[in-house]
Amino acid sequence: MNKAIITVVGKDTVGILAKTCTCLAENGVNILDISQTVRSDYFNMMMIVDVSRAVKPFADLGADLAAVGNTLGLQIKCQKAEIFEKMHRI
Repeated sequence: MNKAIITVVGKDTVGILAKTCTCLAENGVNILDISQTVRSDYFNMMMIVDVSRAVKPFADLGADLAAVGNTLGLQIKCQKAEIFEKMHRI
């Protein structure tokens, strides 16, 4: 399994989850785990996904997600799980 971590942060608005998940589904990405919170009108979500069957290269998937974020006024980042784990190891 080839895992990635997706983070979504920004002002809460309608359609964040739907548009993010639609982008993932269209790219053949399976969601393994998801956590989201809304506090003081700010949306925060973290997803663990399986990109083993992604139909695009990883960099293109990240660019697609960033574009979805731009349309919603959010920041969406996608990192390979092994890099994410090493960065947050302290």
